Amino acid sequence: MKKNIKVTAAILVTAAAAGTGGAVVGASVWGGESGASSPSLSESGSDSGTQNVSEEDLSKISSVYDMIDSEYMTEVDDDALVQGAIEGMIGELDDPHSSYMSESTAQEFTQSLESSFEGIGAEVNKSGDAVTIVSPIDDSPAEAAGLQPNDDILEINGESTENLELNEAVLKIRGEKGTNVNLTVQRGSGEPFNVEVERDEIPIETVEGEVIEQDGESIGYLNVSSFSENTADEFETQLEQVESENIDGLVIDVRGNPGGYLNAVEDIGSMIIPGGEPVVEIEDREGTISEVTSSLEKNKDYPVVGVIDQGSVSASEILAAAMKESGNFELVGQNTYGKGTVQQVMELDDGSDVKLSVSKWLTPDGNWINEEGVEPTIEQEQPDYFQASILSIDEALEPDTTGENIATAQTLLKGAGFDPGREDGYYSEETEAAVQDFQEEQEGLEATGTLTPETADVLNDFVLENVQNRDNDKQLQRALDTVAEQ
Repeated sequence: MKKNIKVTAAILVTAAAAGTGGAVVGASVWGGESGASSPSLSESGSDSGTQNVSEEDLSKISSVYDMIDSEYMTEVDDDALVQGAIEGMIGELDDPHSSYMSESTAQEFTQSLESSFEGIGAEVNKSGDAVTIVSPIDDSPAEAAGLQPNDDILEINGESTENLELNEAVLKIRGEKGTNVNLTVQRGSGEPFNVEVERDEIPIETVEGEVIEQDGESIGYLNVSSFSENTADEFETQLEQVESENIDGLVIDVRGNPGGYLNAVEDIGSMIIPGGEPVVEIEDREGTISEVTSSLEKNKDYPVVGVIDQGSVSASEILAAAMKESGNFELVGQNTYGKGTVQQVMELDDGSDVKLSVSKWLTPDGNWINEEGVEPTIEQEQPDYFQASILSIDEALEPDTTGENIATAQTLLKGAGFDPGREDGYYSEETEAAVQDFQEEQEGLEATGTLTPETADVLNDFVLENVQNRDNDKQLQRALDTVAEQ
């Protein structure tokens, strides 16, 4: 029953991941290559400064274990009993970001630190009974399959996710390159639909940069998809590249960014936040607050604007809050996710891990954004069809009928530029005309006004192309306009 603990990894400020490298983060560590000793926590307590579990309590736990092991009516799995006891203790914390990971899960968790991985490329979290997509990684199989933030994964290869731990669900979604996983997904209140995704090797390139011409201004654009081991170096390289083109302003996009290494966002903060200003504050369990300040030597002489949404999590929220409160930069978009805790991974002697929330992080003004998020200074929503469900039908939808699928089709038709007249789920004459007009413009579709499965597939692809068209991205366009106006 004995499980010794040692701290082996560092600061975690991220969501969990389904086959991605962004799930695990780390920064300063206890022990490791630095040569510092690794404090260990024995089975009877913890490190110095905290009260040990009493011998009486340990004896009680051991007695119950022995009773079950020797007296229960059927044989039991001893390892499962121990794992259940650990999970029970962690479950009492009522903290979705603290968890126990078996050896196999811990290995998968650690592998996500590598420069590439095999999976579908979607960040996920557990919300209630549902496994929810936080965001798909750019150019990943998940994105190509049309998966979107806030999609609920109800089943994985036909198995319900209701009773699965998050790490168990992640392991079932991940897999060898070239293999497929079938997901049953629900988007909003729409009907569940199936998505088959072929797993692939996902390279981790976390910062993309370019210069965009907007209203006669040259604006640098940096998209940060996560905060991984090399993100700060990538950010520095891309920033230097766009600055070499004499930019008039800079947009930093952390939408759909699930977080990552704390030290990565601290380093990036020192590249854009005015020197001497705070980037983040860390509050430990005793209430002691330590402050990380920007070391930027020369402040930027051009305007900087951030772009955020509900998929901006933890480390990306740290950067957004620093931009808003210390940089006085505008933030465009929607309220962020709201994760204000810091995790640390502690390895048990059998290779399993405990991921534990160990501190809070606060914004430069001392605000704790947990479950509240960072508010934009300029609120801007995306078009409705950006969040619309995939239209998945097996039989044709006929005029003068009602249903959720018809409402979804109406939202998609409007996003495709064909006005259905209404979006309440009634297949009206106006909706029929919109379907027929859409069919007439698509090669290979018979223009009947009836919404066939073939029409639904073409409509899904058409709208997805619109979503991926930068000109339709109202949040980005608003951010670019905001920079150009300054």
